[in-house]
Amino acid sequence: MATLAEWVEGARPRTLPAAVAPVLAGSAVAAFEGGIALVPAVLALLVTLSLQVGVNYANDYSDGIRGTDADRVGPMRLVGSGAAAPKQVLAAAITSFAVGALAGLAIVVVTGFWWLLVVGAVSIAAAWYYTGGRHPYGYLGLGELFVFIFFGLVAVGGTVYIQVGTVSLTAWLTAIAIGALACAILVANNLRDLDGDRTSGKRTLATRLGDRNTRWFFVGLLGCAVAGVVAIAALTTWWALLGLVMVLPLAGTVRAVTGGASGGQLIPVLKQTGIAELLCAIGVFAGLWIGR
Repeated sequence: MATLAEWVEGARPRTLPAAVAPVLAGSAVAAFEGGIALVPAVLALLVTLSLQVGVNYANDYSDGIRGTDADRVGPMRLVGSGAAAPKQVLAAAITSFAVGALAGLAIVVVTGFWWLLVVGAVSIAAAWYYTGGRHPYGYLGLGELFVFIFFGLVAVGGTVYIQVGTVSLTAWLTAIAIGALACAILVANNLRDLDGDRTSGKRTLATRLGDRNTRWFFVGLLGCAVAGVVAIAALTTWWALLGLVMVLPLAGTVRAVTGGASGGQLIPVLKQTGIAELLCAIGVFAGLWIGR
């Protein structure tokens, strides 16, 4: 079993925003459309946080035993650097997934939506097979798609559903905005690791698109998030435009990415995009709360 210290180590700088933002944004829609259900919301936060930490550990373990972390630009990996034994990191991943599974089971008990057990099982499988298994989809250029689906559509839409029992157009637009930002974080991550991934044979979307197209894909995702917030405001209240506060940290990231930043220069871009995702959720929450 992982110790508390080992579990916290998996919570890298972008983990908290990536976990909090979907639940906060989904709860914003729930507040506007019927009211926040506090217990399901807190359980949803525990699920997203546990899965985010779990996927960090799972990636660390799987990439480490494959040797694809040998020439890494970003933060130190436990297995790749030799700081921890593979079995310890695997145990931490399993522990995190178990915590998420228990929180998900609690959601099912509280809401009575038993079919969510399937969603939970698929989510955990997606977290593991990103870099785990014989044919990890992260090595096939599908990582961004799955992040958009599970940390955007599923996380936001699920948070709304367990609180109000339905998923409206507003909820889907919110999920798209948050999902685009979550996806942008991974795009920046893979752009940072582009050369190392090419060398190790890790076929991420960035290695397939190439340097230039990956940079414009990143900018396009940010534009999608901005458009999503405007659409949310048009459907609900213009107070939701408070979500555009996210452009403050994003201005610098766009300059860096379009200006040719590479390798370690992109580490601040990851952090600022994570902050932007959280600010977007906070702004939308405040706007929908005021406008309701």
